[in-house]
Amino acid sequence: MPKITFLGAGSTVFAKNIIGDSLATPALRESEIALYDIDLERLKESELMLNNINKNLGGYAKITAYTDRKAALKGAKYVVNAIQVGGYKPSTVIDFEVPKKYGLKQTIGDTLGIGGIFRALRTIPVMFDFAKDIEEVCPDALLLNYTNPMAILSGAMQRYTNVKTVGLCHSVQVCASELLKGLGMDTDGIEWKTAGINHMGWLLEIKKDGVDLYPEIKKRALERKDTHDDMVRYEIMKQFGYYVTESSEHSSEYMPYFIKSKYPELIERFNIPIDEYPRRCVNQINNWNKTRDELVHNKELIHKRTYEYGSYIMEAIETNVPYKIGGNVLNTGLITNLPSNACVEVPCLVDSTGINPCYIGDLPIQLAALNMTNINVQLLTIAAAVTKKKDYIYQAAMLDPHTSSELSIDDIRSLCDDLIEAHGDFLPKYK
Repeated sequence: MPKITFLGAGSTVFAKNIIGDSLATPALRESEIALYDIDLERLKESELMLNNINKNLGGYAKITAYTDRKAALKGAKYVVNAIQVGGYKPSTVIDFEVPKKYGLKQTIGDTLGIGGIFRALRTIPVMFDFAKDIEEVCPDALLLNYTNPMAILSGAMQRYTNVKTVGLCHSVQVCASELLKGLGMDTDGIEWKTAGINHMGWLLEIKKDGVDLYPEIKKRALERKDTHDDMVRYEIMKQFGYYVTESSEHSSEYMPYFIKSKYPELIERFNIPIDEYPRRCVNQINNWNKTRDELVHNKELIHKRTYEYGSYIMEAIETNVPYKIGGNVLNTGLITNLPSNACVEVPCLVDSTGINPCYIGDLPIQLAALNMTNINVQLLTIAAAVTKKKDYIYQAAMLDPHTSSELSIDDIRSLCDDLIEAHGDFLPKYK
């Protein structure tokens, strides 16, 4: 049975989902599970929780917590990455509070925008360190990256390391069904296809019994008058013709149209939750004692397999029974009107040969154009991390759709300098 190594195993709830899914899968349940985290208390809690799940599902797996990363990785066939460099405090707080001084508001700040840029800059060096260890002690391992900013981190690993890497998101697999449910439409028997980039993929097709559902979707979306969580996505679909895979709170900060100091009424009009991610973090921290009791100290804890792609990928590779995912991979001619050095999110077939991305061809021109506004920022952020040139940080921020629509060049440069100073040792030295 394979060895599965989880980096960032102190992410207890997520570890429950990914490793719990593996323990609940017959083809994976006898795996060797290696857990690693720099937070030893949270690491121990995850170990206790997973051992309880393992015991209650038959006790097939061997689960070991490691404080030595290389030892955790040695001989691994699969490596799951779910880290957050700098945590909520100090890093997330800095990513939100410093831009506020310049009048720049964010919702999630983990994928694009000034928050996404700086999250990437402090995470890429750590992932490159992971890559060195993987190349040394488990060179054939497949890295399943769940850490945001997905496209930047996965793209950096795919271009600048020898580690086989696929980026995995939570939103692609539920995008179509959630759209239909919100419009009161039946989800049984639907067929759909998405492609684009992470958090800005596009629902290119959605059918039932061979019939295109888009005309009815657009009609119902226009008729819907209540306040709801999909209002930004409906507006994007209205203006550009297609539904975007990621949520409204994310999408609102990937484009220059929604969070505008000159038009504050848009926040209420489109139900945009400013500071949503810090709010979630605070709630999670405040509720952790209750969550810990429910998960860590529950000896009767069991687990039902989730929709997360991780276990399905590993199962398909182990059994050679094909499975289709939406994966973030290097654009090797897959989407023909996006750059070859971009990380794109496309359907992939998984079997014993690994991750096999599907050819898409050209995206509709307006969708490719929107993707490019994000790809430009992603590529410059990677360039900054690889070269340590500060100019690339400035340029990434200047090209970011939301940041550039709100701030002047001088303010953008000053904001970047303030963030570099505030993050301190979490960032390498830039010149």
